[in-house]
Amino acid sequence: MHKATFTVRLGSAGLKSYPQEHRLHAVQPASAMRPCVCASQLRHAGNETGASGLSPLQASRVMWYVSTRGMAPRVDFEGALFSGYAPDGGLFMPEKLPQLNRETLRQWSALSYPSLVVELCALFIGPELIPRDDLNGTSGDTGSAAIESVRGAKNVSIIVLLPQGHCTKIQELQMTTVLAENVRVFGVEGNSDELDEPIKAVFADVAFVKKHNLMSLNSINWSRVLVQMAHHFFAYFQCMPSLDLHPLPAVEVVVPTGAAGNLAAGCIAQKMGLPIHLVAAVNCNDIIHRTVQRGDFSLSETVKPTLASAMDIQVPYNMERIFWLLSGSDSQMTRGLMEQFERTQSVSLPEELQSKLSAAVTSESVSDEAIMQTMARCWQENQSLLCPHTAVAVSYHYQQMLRQTPSPPRCCLAPASAAKFPEAVVAAGLSPETPMEILALEGKETRCTPMRKSDDWTVMLRDTIENMGRQWRATS
Repeated sequence: MHKATFTVRLGSAGLKSYPQEHRLHAVQPASAMRPCVCASQLRHAGNETGASGLSPLQASRVMWYVSTRGMAPRVDFEGALFSGYAPDGGLFMPEKLPQLNRETLRQWSALSYPSLVVELCALFIGPELIPRDDLNGTSGDTGSAAIESVRGAKNVSIIVLLPQGHCTKIQELQMTTVLAENVRVFGVEGNSDELDEPIKAVFADVAFVKKHNLMSLNSINWSRVLVQMAHHFFAYFQCMPSLDLHPLPAVEVVVPTGAAGNLAAGCIAQKMGLPIHLVAAVNCNDIIHRTVQRGDFSLSETVKPTLASAMDIQVPYNMERIFWLLSGSDSQMTRGLMEQFERTQSVSLPEELQSKLSAAVTSESVSDEAIMQTMARCWQENQSLLCPHTAVAVSYHYQQMLRQTPSPPRCCLAPASAAKFPEAVVAAGLSPETPMEILALEGKETRCTPMRKSDDWTVMLRDTIENMGRQWRATS
């Protein structure tokens, strides 16, 4: 029996290790949950090329991307990047996945996290497009991270749809206090699933997307899933420092998930040859859990508000990528499943597909009570303050410890800092640790345009994109 290991990100606290029977490691991958959905508008400023020096594996591949529904032309990486949904309503996936041998994994195991991201991206982007300096990822929530990456930029505008009342006050302030001219934030009277609808409608207009160079910045976009794949490789190397064993031992990676982007990234890493077993950890909005356990891919009556608010999702759109991947790239079957789901909001997976899914992924659904208990326990035992989403994953770890079942080394991915969720911290009977830069948000001016239920969200989004484009052309 291996000792179980779980891995968490400690935010600004840095990296710490605790020598206990079940060791608590801390790694800090570039991870993000989905409290909001972003669409961004980019203006091309010319292509940049990187230096040479890639391995033969990287240099020999030209990667093409196809829609999971099989009715759209294949595109190169740039085509997948400057997009959201494919024109046929599907999601882009690599046409073929590179297979990694032991020697490649051994070389990657010695890399820093940024260097690992570069090597991984080179396989899927093309060596001529990868600069050889460090590639930095951003952690935290999608909206605020995306805004921070482009605020004040001359050739990029960003539009953020914020589900009003479904994020914490701090999360909202991180987005609404940015007053840069290239940033627009909408407060939507709806949940994360509902605000996806105007995004999908806009990206269905191929001419409009091309005219304004639109792309999405959540896990609809393949590039987001690509970078998340690095989490799984890095986690494996942290938990398995020696790659001399034959065969390579497995590591269990616990993924707190809502839209299933990071879960899809893990499934792809599996298919490339990384020996990991995945656990999908969800809150009481449990469509992914039901799908894994019994093939029940169907909506519940309502989205239930939880402490892990970024996972309050009923339409985990990246499950489409997983269905396509595990079905052997069967786009006809995937299209049939997703079109039925869109019509009836309920699908029973074919027996063979459900069997493959349950072999690749285990799942657990965690209540708010368990989230609070986990946050309190982890603080008491390790002086580590978990965000409620991380606590969903760590709750699974504690349950496995209680069951005393043999397990491989285990890693729990941690998507955010607890500082953004003071309400959950207080609910767990703990004291929030709020950094000064977050406290300073309270006194700042805010700007947020309401999207009310009575408004036509798609028209508002299109009009805003058109206006921002005109403003850019007038000043460029």
